[in-house]
Amino acid sequence: MTKDDLLSLPLPNHVAVIMDGNGRWAQRRGLPRTAGHKEGLTAAKKIVAAASSLGIKYITLYTFSTENWKRAQEEVGYLMSLIKRHLRAEFDFYKKNGIKIDHIGDLAGLPEDVQNEIIKAKEDTAHFTGTTCVLAINYGGRDEIVRAVKSLNAEKVEITEQAISTRLDAHLPDVDLLVRTGGEERLSNFLLWQAAYAEFVFNDTLWPDYNEEAFFSDIAIFQKRNRRFGAILEQKK
Repeated sequence: MTKDDLLSLPLPNHVAVIMDGNGRWAQRRGLPRTAGHKEGLTAAKKIVAAASSLGIKYITLYTFSTENWKRAQEEVGYLMSLIKRHLRAEFDFYKKNGIKIDHIGDLAGLPEDVQNEIIKAKEDTAHFTGTTCVLAINYGGRDEIVRAVKSLNAEKVEITEQAISTRLDAHLPDVDLLVRTGGEERLSNFLLWQAAYAEFVFNDTLWPDYNEEAFFSDIAIFQKRNRRFGAILEQKK
């Protein structure tokens, strides 16, 4: 599957990715789990660049969930350090590809230095007009919805779908394509609201081994789907 093949058909506007398999990738090589996370960062850059090359408007990466705090303290500390070190260090990459950084998740629940790096990355890339890369850090779908409803209650605003949507962490379009690598087939509390009508593709490849070719193939699967959004489409005569 080539890029030209994909560009000849409608592309997803918003792709979400559950980057699963870093730990298993490392363990199969006799390496610490942290080595898998480091390699996973390289894979993430490749996929964001590939999305940018196609002109995909949004790509959301499940970077660190609200449940990930339950992992070993050493691993959590490494992940926080990895996020902090690379957010600003990758500015040249963002600039080259015109990538705008955004964030979803409970920012206040993160270490202050990580909060500052996220805010700085958003500010530094706010004027870029290419793909928006949304980093889901300290993110949980249920937590996001609960915080949105609490905001509505505090404002004494009627609770409607539109009202909830406007109080989610970022004003994002609904997810068109959700890809999960690593062979698991579940949402894991990711974008529960936004993925209501997403097309799911589950890929057995462990995240560090996931590359542009695999990404393009998953988009091709999406392009073959018949999206009805609950309606029944009339058959062509």
